[in-house]
Amino acid sequence: MSDIEQPRGRHEGLAPKRKPLVLLYTGHGKGKTSSALGVTLRAWGRGWRICWLQFIKSKTANYGETRAARRMGIEMIPLGDGFTWLSKDIEKDIALARECWALAREKIESAQYDLVVLDEITYPISYGWLDVQDVIATLRERPADVHVILTGRDAAPELVEFADLVTEMTEVKHPFQQGIKAQPGLDF
Repeated sequence: MSDIEQPRGRHEGLAPKRKPLVLLYTGHGKGKTSSALGVTLRAWGRGWRICWLQFIKSKTANYGETRAARRMGIEMIPLGDGFTWLSKDIEKDIALARECWALAREKIESAQYDLVVLDEITYPISYGWLDVQDVIATLRERPADVHVILTGRDAAPELVEFADLVTEMTEVKHPFQQGIKAQPGLDF
């Protein structure tokens, strides 16, 4: 394998962490997952071990970020069933969200990763499928060297209060308003 396809050792070339953080990207504007991907790229460039858990994206997803992660050796696990607001089986979606959270907790607590991304986790929390206090307890008690990124709209106030960094994406203008659909490479 080339250097591009194989991640470096867990701590090879890593600068010491000052304080592992919880970053939250929320709001109704575009850019939450994209911001998490940007941080992921930086972290990968520093040799960090990274894991993504995607709460909404379908297990069969093959988006641009999925393809890139595979090539870079980043573990990216889609565990949802697509967009839950279009669901025909909400009980199945609830079960998938809880399955994803159980795996996310396992990944965070394993101390095998420098960065764990919980993409679109705010949705199952706001729907009441996951207990926000349980999520916060896991984040509070995580191993000392694990950064965590949370993404999704309508973040619970408790998450906003707990996170070290909160960025709210605000939509000013969007191509969808002009009838332009999401585009490969830009949106997925």
